[in-house]
Amino acid sequence: MRYLLFVLLLTLSAAAGSVESVHSFVPGSMKKIISAREGKPFILVFWSLDCQYCPTELKMLGKLKRQYTDKLDIILFATDTLNDEPQLISRAESYGIREVEQWVFAGDIPERLRFEIDQRWYGEVPRTHFYDRNHKRIVKTGLVDQKFIKSWLAHNNKSELKLH
Repeated sequence: MRYLLFVLLLTLSAAAGSVESVHSFVPGSMKKIISAREGKPFILVFWSLDCQYCPTELKMLGKLKRQYTDKLDIILFATDTLNDEPQLISRAESYGIREVEQWVFAGDIPERLRFEIDQRWYGEVPRTHFYDRNHKRIVKTGLVDQKFIKSWLAHNNKSELKLH
């Protein structure tokens, strides 16, 4: 019995250090994402398993996340389905960003959910939303380069961050 309890505790502690699931995006989820980051800047990255350009950006974001661990809040948002959860987790891990919060559409009509995020978005990826401390956003469609992200980080963490 003690052995089983020990194994359970080890399993739970190992799972606590990494993201093991993808959150289901349903109506109201966007408000939860934003309110959880009140007064804090963050980046919301939309991607897909089928996107040929997304790996380039996600790998670069993974490197930046490791470099600016406490200053760079990244949320991944896959435009795939809940059925793709194992692949989404695996792919994020291969890009070096497994530990970031992940979301995926969880509804029969993704257009309605996209409308909640951005009324001018038709599902193209990669698409990245940069939210400042006041949650005013800058939207970029297509690949975003490292120079832009570092500039955005410096602007949103003026007194806290020195960039190389």
